[in-house]
Amino acid sequence: MEFINYLIDNHSEIISLFIEHIELTFLSVGLAILIGIPLGILISYIKPLGKPILGLTNVIQAIPSMALLGFVIPFLGIGSKPAIVMVILYSLLPIVKNTYTGIKNISPQIVEAAKGIGLTNWQVLTKVQIPQALPMIMAGIRISSVSAVGLMTLAAFVGAGGLGYLVYAGIRSVNNIQILAGAIPACLLALIIDYLASLVENLVTPASMRQNTKKSFFKQPLFQKIILLLATVLIILMILFNHLGTTTSDKEITIGSMDFTEQEILSYMVKYLVEDNSDITVNQRLSLGSSSIVLGALQTGDIDLYIDYTGTIYGNILKHEPNSNIQEVYDISKQELKEQYQLNLLNDLNFNNTYTLTVTKETAEKYNLKTISDLSVVAPNLVFSPTLTCMERQDCWLGLEKHYNLSFRDIIPIDGSPRYVALTNQESDVVDAYSTDGLIQKYDLVVLEDDQNFFLPYQAVPVTNNRLIQEFPEVEPLLEELSHYLNDEVIRNLNYQVDENKKTPSEVAKNFLLENNLIEER
Repeated sequence: MEFINYLIDNHSEIISLFIEHIELTFLSVGLAILIGIPLGILISYIKPLGKPILGLTNVIQAIPSMALLGFVIPFLGIGSKPAIVMVILYSLLPIVKNTYTGIKNISPQIVEAAKGIGLTNWQVLTKVQIPQALPMIMAGIRISSVSAVGLMTLAAFVGAGGLGYLVYAGIRSVNNIQILAGAIPACLLALIIDYLASLVENLVTPASMRQNTKKSFFKQPLFQKIILLLATVLIILMILFNHLGTTTSDKEITIGSMDFTEQEILSYMVKYLVEDNSDITVNQRLSLGSSSIVLGALQTGDIDLYIDYTGTIYGNILKHEPNSNIQEVYDISKQELKEQYQLNLLNDLNFNNTYTLTVTKETAEKYNLKTISDLSVVAPNLVFSPTLTCMERQDCWLGLEKHYNLSFRDIIPIDGSPRYVALTNQESDVVDAYSTDGLIQKYDLVVLEDDQNFFLPYQAVPVTNNRLIQEFPEVEPLLEELSHYLNDEVIRNLNYQVDENKKTPSEVAKNFLLENNLIEER
């Protein structure tokens, strides 16, 4: 019942993401077909090209999908382009290989007979080889189409939308209902695409190669053609409907965000605040991954603004050693971000989301843990599960290990909210966390004091490009106004509403702005 209620309450978002998923999948597979079939034909005629082309498609297939996506982002930016390119590359192997195999397996006698009656090479290819190979080619397309549905969930990581947004948002906030709301439509879409592809596969199979058993009306070619026609018309109408009402404006900015709850809440706050108090249209690119990815999107102009943290900029981007002086970290970050990246750091939003180490109450009581110094004494008995980002940064684990002389029994990196699940299931004993994380409140965890002041201050700060500063000066005062209503406790509570009460980031952001009279009800 709770799942049904979620579907009803969020049906418009789910439908929109479902249509986006269809659009991205069909475009990717369509382009893969246009590339893969000619390649398969080419290597069937020019044999020396066979091994390198098939070898390359095999290598691409072996590359982890997230690694491939991360590799193309610096070249293509964020949005649909990198997601489409990734799916195209993964879709090539079945199409190229099946096209090549289908053509090569045609009986040489059939080809010789075709040439014997005077057909040219082109006519042999188009009138004999391709029609004979079509069932095999369609089998490859069918495999690529179904796998593309799953791969396209990764599009959410680069702001391209699709059902992956619901899946990863649910994983992040430990919301199984939201995960199912994204996963079930994706599974249904894969089944629908597989069925439609099977119809095409059957229709392109020469009559002489089909089974001669008597079929019901529903298995007749005419009925199958009607189904395919209706499905095509429906898909086109859905895509057109999804784009209806989409308007372009001269006064338009795009906001990006990293991939955790707080970031999405802040993004929606800025969107509603700016749109309600100006004539600017605000677009969003949510859950783009780490700070470096979002910063890259800002540099390329894919977005105009996002919220970052001074500690991340100072330690991870500018590569400075840990520094506990809040004002100094801010001033240096602002100056060097302008000098090195030509980006602008605005005034902070009045809360500090610094790193912490967190344990369960049971672990804290068992080992009498209150500070990280206390932890260093008993660390050899415990398992640490940091995020991947924390593991790689000098201002996080790499420096923390040396500073506090920490030596854990085992270190098992786990990204996102699953590390909290591991903690509560006693599969790990210590995790890194953000001080404003709603999951700390949800799981009633103990935050260990950074008694030697290792962690940098992480004041939330808007980062913008020069375009926003020059063309939209009205945005900065609105952000200044918002900062008067924010603090650590407020942000932690807002995060808790999403992570525990299962509200959406947009709903939480809008309600907060309405309660504080920062926007008007419409």
